[in-house]
Amino acid sequence: MWFSGMDPIVRILLVGGASYFALLIMLRVTGARSLAKFNAFDFAVTVAVGSMLATAVTSTDLAFSAGVVGIGLMLALQFIVAKLIRDRQGLRALVTASPVVLVRDGEMIPEGLKAARLGESDVYQAARQAGHGGLDTIAAMVLETDGTVSTITRDKVGSGAALAELGKRERQR
Repeated sequence: MWFSGMDPIVRILLVGGASYFALLIMLRVTGARSLAKFNAFDFAVTVAVGSMLATAVTSTDLAFSAGVVGIGLMLALQFIVAKLIRDRQGLRALVTASPVVLVRDGEMIPEGLKAARLGESDVYQAARQAGHGGLDTIAAMVLETDGTVSTITRDKVGSGAALAELGKRERQR
């Protein structure tokens, strides 16, 4: 079926526009963190919101108000959880993963690779993607809580404050 009349198109235009503005307002209220991907939980909320928005716009079985309530619920829960875990390390550990050190001072950390379920070839690939031909220039390579890999070279360590936190988390495991 290529065309089923103007009614579905008009509905998509009206509900899509209204949903867009409702989402803008909700994101403005909940803040930029709502769509940030600091950890897997944030990513899951972003995907869920996108899915709900698409469903609200295209499904005739779902009323606009139900879609907005669903999106609002996800953003509100994410806002509340982010606020709760900000200062509570125990709760934070339940919701988010810890960063995993893969390379320290040019040497692979076998425990880190095992914890992240990565192999040496994955580390070499990440090194190449960061522009390194070897590990000798790397002070630290970290699998972050959002699934990205950060590579800090020896000449960019600075005070090392961002790396000091990793040492604390390694000892807590």
